[in-house]
Amino acid sequence: MKVTKDVKEHNEVILEITVEKEKFEEAVAKSFNKNKKLITVPGFRKGKAPRSLIEKTYGESVFYEDAIDFIFEDTYSEAIKESKTEPVSRPEIDIKEIGKDKDFVYTAKIYVKPEVKLGDVKGIKIEKVEYPVKDEDVDGEIKNMLERVAHLVDAGDKTIENGDIAVIDYEGFVDDVAFEGGKGENHELTIGSGQFIPGFEDQLVGKKAGDECDVKVTFPEEYHAKDLAGKEAVFKVKVNAVKTKEYPELDDEFAKDVSEFETLDELKKATKERLEENAKKREENELSNKIMEEVLKITEIDVPDAMVQNEIDANLQDMQYNIQSQMPGITLEQYFSYMGMTVDQYRDSMKDNALNRVKSRLVLEQVAKDEKLEATDEDIEAEIAKIAEQYKMEVDKVKELIGQGGNDGIKEDILSRKAFDFLKSKVKIK
Repeated sequence: MKVTKDVKEHNEVILEITVEKEKFEEAVAKSFNKNKKLITVPGFRKGKAPRSLIEKTYGESVFYEDAIDFIFEDTYSEAIKESKTEPVSRPEIDIKEIGKDKDFVYTAKIYVKPEVKLGDVKGIKIEKVEYPVKDEDVDGEIKNMLERVAHLVDAGDKTIENGDIAVIDYEGFVDDVAFEGGKGENHELTIGSGQFIPGFEDQLVGKKAGDECDVKVTFPEEYHAKDLAGKEAVFKVKVNAVKTKEYPELDDEFAKDVSEFETLDELKKATKERLEENAKKREENELSNKIMEEVLKITEIDVPDAMVQNEIDANLQDMQYNIQSQMPGITLEQYFSYMGMTVDQYRDSMKDNALNRVKSRLVLEQVAKDEKLEATDEDIEAEIAKIAEQYKMEVDKVKELIGQGGNDGIKEDILSRKAFDFLKSKVKIK
């Protein structure tokens, strides 16, 4: 086998692979043995006609299709290794020469990883944003806990105020004609929540159980139902009941009921620590994003579209898995249809994000290579231990589940983190 490599622009590579005629003849013979029982020749039982007669009857190329597949399986991977090529796309195959007593020649057009030209990272200046946790943030979290355990009580003849829950029947009309989706019964509407069209809830304030009224509103111009957007409507409303929320006392008993803590002070302390931890993660994530954003601005990379499409494919595969786990039987096409878009439209919307992810990964790979960073056995063991702790599993069980392929993925993650830490150490942060 002979391999020649032609490097084109934009990371395109053409490999020309020449396979000796003897090897091609072996592939044709293999194809004949595979297919001979499927071919009918007058005067012969299936599988008994000689190859020469079949080729004379159906043409010399009758066995070429499978023969080409056999040749490709045997030679393409070897050609990649021999040419020291790292493809990031599937090959586009073109047959250049084929025939009896001839060498078999084909080309494989592929795209390879692009060169990464990193600028001067030391010139990057980043301002770190901090999110200090205040007492009112903790109070807000405690209030949310109170909301979750509050229960509704019938308020009798109480008139409706903001914050009350009105249990209503309603039906909407435009030009005295009822419209689709505008009717409901015993709907629990929290006044002031903004759940309904602007102005609807305000007109129920002051009403009480048993009251009936007409609520006049105007649909927003940007309303999702185009046939209603900007139109005036009248809702005939009956108030069936008024309910209010009843909250428990904010004391130690409340803390015991909603958490593992014995006192309210302990609950507040733990809540503050959790919020501070979340704030720190937010700060670090934003800082990381800013650093990579600035690094990419000074980096030259001509990313092949195949890498971007592969990134989008991986995203769609993850999405399909999540959809199947939560909504069995729903396809990606159906899911996007519910969202008002197509898979192709989603792919288009993902291109910029996918491109940036690919660029970021390539930059980190290059930094790891340039700085000769390593993921040691100790690093990998520590990472597996973290995974085991996170999922409450034995370390040996985690190793068994991830296998060697999983180790390779862990190694890549470790190198990426080390490469990013190196970049971060060079950037000026204030």
